[in-house]
Amino acid sequence: MAGEYEVESKFNKSYSIISRKIVELLSENSRLSVAEMAKQLGVSRPTISEKLKRLENELGLRYTLELNEAALGLNSPHIIAVTFKKKPNFTKIKAILMKSYIPQVVFSVSGDYDMVIYANALSGGEYAHWDKAMRILLGEFRAVWEPSEVIHKQLCFFPLRNEIIGRANLDKNSKLMLQSLNENARLSFQQISKKLNMHFNTVKYNFDKLAKQGLIMRPTITMNLIKNISFMSWFSNYSPTKGYEESSARARLPLFTDDENPLINRYLLTASLIGSHDLFSIDVFDNKAAALKYDISYHKNLFVQHGIRLAYGEIKDVLIGRLPIRSVNVRKEWKRITWTTELGE
Repeated sequence: MAGEYEVESKFNKSYSIISRKIVELLSENSRLSVAEMAKQLGVSRPTISEKLKRLENELGLRYTLELNEAALGLNSPHIIAVTFKKKPNFTKIKAILMKSYIPQVVFSVSGDYDMVIYANALSGGEYAHWDKAMRILLGEFRAVWEPSEVIHKQLCFFPLRNEIIGRANLDKNSKLMLQSLNENARLSFQQISKKLNMHFNTVKYNFDKLAKQGLIMRPTITMNLIKNISFMSWFSNYSPTKGYEESSARARLPLFTDDENPLINRYLLTASLIGSHDLFSIDVFDNKAAALKYDISYHKNLFVQHGIRLAYGEIKDVLIGRLPIRSVNVRKEWKRITWTTELGE
């Protein structure tokens, strides 16, 4: 360990620099062509194609959109920690949740709680109605439901389901465009034109319009849950007493001390909350022991004088949606890149 919170990832190092750079490029713009990636990285097209195929197979790499949820009219983002006092039947729970378009990403957890839900809705009233209905439907498992409203997400995002895009206040063609690219952001305009039976110029016009409106934040990537590394999720509550700002500044330091050229950023997602909890995070480590030592224990010790209450659990399965992936220079993350709107040959 190079410092009190620095630890290298053997998982990241198990992939070549070229593979890590490919993920970094796709994380920022998944519409980059093989030719463009080869040019930027100074390698051949066959090399890019070969490594990309391996990443798709081993990580479950898929191409999607990071969308501006507020611009889509989704105004009630919540993260919910759920604990079951009766052993859950996740197959049944998934079937219950899938009946609604409001849950976007749901994963089961082993730890202080049993499930995490990221949900969004078109209004607070719509969310409240769904929230109440879920508590009733999950009552047989004696679910303890702890919702928090999301104030701000940092570093990453939660992918949206096509079902909720279909509910957005947009014209039919725009929704079809977004849904197609949400399923596969690498589709060319010609492929979309054929798929949607839409004129090529109409496809290009709609894409440019959606980009200018700020609905599409970036074409990016998602992944499967990778079984040989630990995805640790945690919720925290704390009291901002004297010295809190100093502790908070120290807590942010690990965000900027990641591996050089990581395949996956160690600190995948953080979200400021209001409600049952103050903060939510998903962090990626080689194994659970490393996550507990360098992440959970680190934050517990850092905020002990501020009465921190920290609940954590290791993600075991993704029931709905997909996990995001980020491989970026965190210091530059806030500066959105300019990305091309069409795939090259």
